[in-house]
Amino acid sequence: MSQAPTARPQNDEIDLGELMRALWERKKLIIGVAAVVTLLAIAYALLATKYYRTQSVLRPVAMNVLDELNASGLYELTPEEALQRVGAGISSYEYRLEYFNANQELFGPDAMSDGQTAEQALNQIIDDLEILRPAANRTDGGVSYVGLAYTYPWGVKGADIVNGLIQYVIQKERTALAQDVEVIIRNRLAKLEQRMAAERAAYQADKQAKIASLSETDALKRAQLQDELRSLRTQLRTRRDDRIAKLNEAIMIAKSLGIEKPSTPSTLADNAPVTGSGNVIRTEVNNQQIPLYFMGAEALEAERNVLQKRRSDEFTEPRIAQIQAELLILENNREVQLLRQRKNEDVYISNYAKWSQEAAELKGLNLSLSAMPLVSIDRQAVYPRSAIKPKAALIIPLGFMVGVVLGLFCAVLSVLFAPSKRSDG
Repeated sequence: MSQAPTARPQNDEIDLGELMRALWERKKLIIGVAAVVTLLAIAYALLATKYYRTQSVLRPVAMNVLDELNASGLYELTPEEALQRVGAGISSYEYRLEYFNANQELFGPDAMSDGQTAEQALNQIIDDLEILRPAANRTDGGVSYVGLAYTYPWGVKGADIVNGLIQYVIQKERTALAQDVEVIIRNRLAKLEQRMAAERAAYQADKQAKIASLSETDALKRAQLQDELRSLRTQLRTRRDDRIAKLNEAIMIAKSLGIEKPSTPSTLADNAPVTGSGNVIRTEVNNQQIPLYFMGAEALEAERNVLQKRRSDEFTEPRIAQIQAELLILENNREVQLLRQRKNEDVYISNYAKWSQEAAELKGLNLSLSAMPLVSIDRQAVYPRSAIKPKAALIIPLGFMVGVVLGLFCAVLSVLFAPSKRSDG
């Protein structure tokens, strides 16, 4: 009973030693398994499809590069906005699909299988494209950038794909920018044309209103002058008839008094018979109007005959000549004639010169947007010298280690399941 504790350790040491000896005896098995696994690792590292990684980095251009566009006043574009615009274009599925359809030979013969659509083939490739951007929580205030990285298998022209896609996007963005500017120019020209058309319509309305007002004023004045002329003629005719009536009455009186020649009251008194004696003194008052019949019948009849033969009394009234002169002037309103004879009426429109200048400047804009750089290519994609996977420097040592472990494991299993050796006596 007292020897049992000592016997067990002795058996353990013998078993470990026997195990080491057994493993040593099976060293060829261990080496063989390790060699096979290592060879498999080497074969995998050499024969497995190699994958490469290339990338291109874009940075904002200098501010003066975009000065021509910004100075036009049509479109404001900062270098940061141009960079983000190109970055959004690189991420665009539409641009990628267009580039893939136009350059399928760059993606290798296995890019699109039979019966597969371009969209399906592109969806398999998209996961290998990576957009590089600064971290969202970046606080160092450094220069922004946008990059495109592509992990591709051997046989695919990865660097050409990255550089070509970036150039394709830049050209598409230039075209889109040129179209935006062209639309802005067209819209502004259309707006100017609308303003000018509205001003032309307003001018025509004002001109017609002014012509109508002037014509109406002339018509009113003409009617008033004609009324005044008729009134004066009637007045002159009435005055002449009244004069003839007065002359007829005076003629009758003069004949009844026997006055044939012009006379005065004193002369008429001298011809009267004198009665009584003494001296008679006669006084003639000259400040009173002498009655018309003292003109004598002959003079009165002569005047009456002339008045009766008169055909017009207009020469006796100076105002008639003035009215006729004014009527003659009103026959042709020179201001109305000039308004109607205007040829280039746009020059009379306010702000026409300003709008014409603006339209001429818009039409004369010659922005060279087709060659304007939107981004600065800080680093172009190049073909790498070594693949990123499989990594032979890691796979071969790891395969050797796995082979050794596997060989030991096989050797241990061989020892455990080998028949036990019993010694007799």
